[in-house]
Amino acid sequence: MTELLLRRFVRGYEDVQDPEVREHYGALSGTVGIILNLCLTAGKLVAGLLTGAVSVTADAFNNLSDAATSLVTLLGFRLAGRAADEDHPFGHGRYEYLAGMAVSVAVLLVGLELARGAIDKILHPEQVVFSLLSAGILGASILVKLWMFRFNRALGKRSGSASLAAVAADSISDCVATGAVLAGLLVSHFFHVSIDGWVGVLVAAFVLRAGWESLRDTLDPLLGKVPDPELVKGIQETVLAHPEISGVHDLVVHDYGPGHIMATLHAEVSIDADMGYTHDVIDNVERELNQRFRIIATIHMDPIVTNDERVNALRHEMLLLAKGIDKRITLHDFRMTEGPTHINLIFDLVVPRDCALSDEEVRKEMGRLAKESDSRYITVIQIDHPYA
Repeated sequence: MTELLLRRFVRGYEDVQDPEVREHYGALSGTVGIILNLCLTAGKLVAGLLTGAVSVTADAFNNLSDAATSLVTLLGFRLAGRAADEDHPFGHGRYEYLAGMAVSVAVLLVGLELARGAIDKILHPEQVVFSLLSAGILGASILVKLWMFRFNRALGKRSGSASLAAVAADSISDCVATGAVLAGLLVSHFFHVSIDGWVGVLVAAFVLRAGWESLRDTLDPLLGKVPDPELVKGIQETVLAHPEISGVHDLVVHDYGPGHIMATLHAEVSIDADMGYTHDVIDNVERELNQRFRIIATIHMDPIVTNDERVNALRHEMLLLAKGIDKRITLHDFRMTEGPTHINLIFDLVVPRDCALSDEEVRKEMGRLAKESDSRYITVIQIDHPYA
């Protein structure tokens, strides 16, 4: 069904990094969500009136809020698809993340309201009336929400959208919530035990947990999370596939929303190479990264000595010393200047943020180890930290 809907309503649906295609994904999810949630709201209100169960009525208003969040999702994707302008040169892609955050906050508010109503029901219990019609409505609601979960999860996986993943999480929480409400009605009818309020508390706890996890997932890209390791690996492999480039470092990926990603990096090239030719290679790599990953890349050339055996040997020696401090440390931009009494070894170290030693301790330890190797060595070290 998902595939059929995509083929029917989303032109070019496989190109999920295209902002226009993503906008149509959001429109499809939002439209389906609004229609189905309004139908479920009406059905559950009828069931709630028939049974007098606060948990059923609360579940109906939960679906009404879901219809509102579907509208937010639709609007979020519509805004995210707007082109860049003078005030927003990187586009409006982060609206998609904001829409996901709004959905998550709505889920949390629903959970709090469910908890309030359930506690009130525990303190002031009322008789719950069972009917086959209400049970049938709740059962049908579970099936609809289960389909919506699978539908939005499929859309979210295809597009890599945190907003659609939040909608899917909301749908499965509704599915469990309605299942718990139905179980409460059945227990009350067959065992004459009123657990309506307690079931409401459990439902509220589940909804709150789902809302919090969804909020955390949508906040991460807004705060600046570590980029996808597969994307980082792909960028590095693409750059290093060119024989003129011997190394990559200082890779930083800036996420301005799906389809709006920028990357900067330093590419090590031979200092003896023709700079005009090498610059042309760098331009080609930037275009290749854009075509392959839809990212805007800016590459800085780092000319390094590659054909001096002594420099290469010293670079390797310093790297081994650094690995002795922390095996994850990497080295780049190595240079050597030699005088009559000492040899300056100038290089950068990329040190993990959770390294046991502080930056200054790493500098001092590297200086000590280098002196032990040769008393003429003086190290000049710039400490960097990974961003990818």
